[in-house]
Amino acid sequence: MAGDDLAETKKGSSKNTKNSSNESKLKQKSPAEFFAENKNIAGFDNPGKSLYTTVRELVENALDSAESISELPEVEVTIEEIVKSKFNSMIGLIDRERVDTQLYDDYETEKAREKRLAKEARVSEIQAKNLASGKKNKEPGVSKVLKARGEASYYKVTCKDNGKGMPHDDIPNMFGRVLSGTKYGLKQTRGKFGLGAKMALIWSKMSTGLPIEISSSMKSQNYVTFCRLDIDIHRNIPHIHLHEKKGNKEKWHGAEIQVVIEGNWTTYRSKILHYMRQMAVITPYAQFLFRFISETPEKNVTIKFTRRTDVMPPIPIETKHHPSSVDLLLIKRLITDTAKKTLLQFLQNEFVNINKTLATRLIGEMGPDFSPSMAVKSVTSQQMVRIHQLFRQAKFDDPSGNCLSPAGEYNLRLGIIKELHPDMVATYSGSAQVFEGHPFIVEAGVSVGGRDVKQGINIFRFANRIPLLFEQGGDVVTRTALKRINWNSYKINQTQDKIGVFVSIVSTKIPFKGTGKEYIGDDISEIATAVKSAIQQCCVQLKSKIVKRLQAREQQERKRSLSRYIPDATGAVYEVLKQMTEEHKKKRKSYGEEDRVIIEKVSKDIITKEILTEKLAEHVEQVDYEMALEYATQSGVSEEPRENIYLQHLDPNKTNFIDLHSPTFVFRLIL
Repeated sequence: MAGDDLAETKKGSSKNTKNSSNESKLKQKSPAEFFAENKNIAGFDNPGKSLYTTVRELVENALDSAESISELPEVEVTIEEIVKSKFNSMIGLIDRERVDTQLYDDYETEKAREKRLAKEARVSEIQAKNLASGKKNKEPGVSKVLKARGEASYYKVTCKDNGKGMPHDDIPNMFGRVLSGTKYGLKQTRGKFGLGAKMALIWSKMSTGLPIEISSSMKSQNYVTFCRLDIDIHRNIPHIHLHEKKGNKEKWHGAEIQVVIEGNWTTYRSKILHYMRQMAVITPYAQFLFRFISETPEKNVTIKFTRRTDVMPPIPIETKHHPSSVDLLLIKRLITDTAKKTLLQFLQNEFVNINKTLATRLIGEMGPDFSPSMAVKSVTSQQMVRIHQLFRQAKFDDPSGNCLSPAGEYNLRLGIIKELHPDMVATYSGSAQVFEGHPFIVEAGVSVGGRDVKQGINIFRFANRIPLLFEQGGDVVTRTALKRINWNSYKINQTQDKIGVFVSIVSTKIPFKGTGKEYIGDDISEIATAVKSAIQQCCVQLKSKIVKRLQAREQQERKRSLSRYIPDATGAVYEVLKQMTEEHKKKRKSYGEEDRVIIEKVSKDIITKEILTEKLAEHVEQVDYEMALEYATQSGVSEEPRENIYLQHLDPNKTNFIDLHSPTFVFRLIL
């Protein structure tokens, strides 16, 4: 018995040790697994938001691809609704009729059904009575449709572009491996996380299990790559179903990506269309075709956002880090990755605004343990801390904004006019400024009036030339426009006028707030000041236009008032002249020489009532013109001789030209 107890004790002890070992074993997650479990970080909070984010990621990838080869973007986006039966046939699942109806979440009891039908009958009876008595019926409320929690809506999202395309061998890793891509580096990029279509593939894997399909061809390639793949989330590697080359007789280049996901078009329809419209505002040089295809033809949507200009912003340039923007980890990585041998070469070539002279001075300030010729790979952790401390304390020139690619005043103005058709618009592009060692440029536009614009202040926010549609309340643009601008001082009525406020911020680092990166915080004084200044500059321009318009309106009213009294005035004057003529004939009164000349003309009908009316009207016109000229002179506007300008149609074969930019036009000089 004792032996058995001892054996049992040893067995239990061994079992507990094994469990303890399993519990203490470290587990590791792949990047794909992390984002799959925290999909809300990347904007995949729910099916509706996931549909919106998928469209956004594909469109932004398409624009980046076309702009990288200086090709005017042409982007086609199609969302096709897939009903449950069609989806089941796609995955090879046979539809099955319900057997136990009470098992389902949308089951309706007989009593509940009778209650619902009775309510619908009462509503119909009230509407019939109102119709008979001539009363207006209220809009019927949206009836609650019982829908099971597990019943999903599926959509096939397709995005096609005319961009650069992708190398045949790189496609699997570009889509099937999270945190791998071509956009990493210090430069202005549209992406927020560098995930792109990878997150759409992860969402597809989680919601439908279907793979993504990619067709791609690069310029001068005689084949099109077709790849069907999904992702092994736990191992963060692509799972390739098919990877082949096809013929390319049409010489097409670009990419076409197709993914089937769970979504909700009904709740996010307005957001998706609003996104496409704002994208057309900030990229008027692109052409977008958006289609929604439903099983019900009446719900189909087709919208084409036509190209308004062929002037594209410059391509963003990858730049080096500014010394004041780096941390210890980044310094260590730069030392590990650098090809330079000495510390002097490292400082001079891996950072902006450090020339040879300044690098030598910095090394001298670091202390006796440092020398210009010391091997950079031999720098210790303690020495890295010293370098970091000096970078934070030393004074450096600000980085230039040459690496940035703002939309430009011309494009911003064109986009606003094209989409909103405002009564008046003003734009402003600020100079490059700096926060935390990162350059940024703020561009703004303010419009008054327009189509599909609500009364009050309508805010349109852009970061690195992509629209921001969520979490508007805490954004620096919203707070500035609503709380820091005195609109009345610019002759703009904040509540009654239709005001559009457009602000675009571009930078090598956008200081987003929140996990979803949907808004820019109000706590960075440099950006807040630049945004306020840009909006105010637009308001100053608008005030000048509004004042001129008010002056012109007052002049028109004055002219109209004077013209209204012309018949009465001429009638009264002519009656006096006639009376003077009668008195002169009867010699009742004598008049001077000038008066007798006028009386003579009246008696001979040389001066008539009609002639007086005509002359008085001419005088009113002359006075109005002189007042307008005086106002223009006081405002600094002079009337100068005008010359005709003849615009020649551009020869599409001539690509050698220089663009001279202005806020209101671009002059193209063909060489």
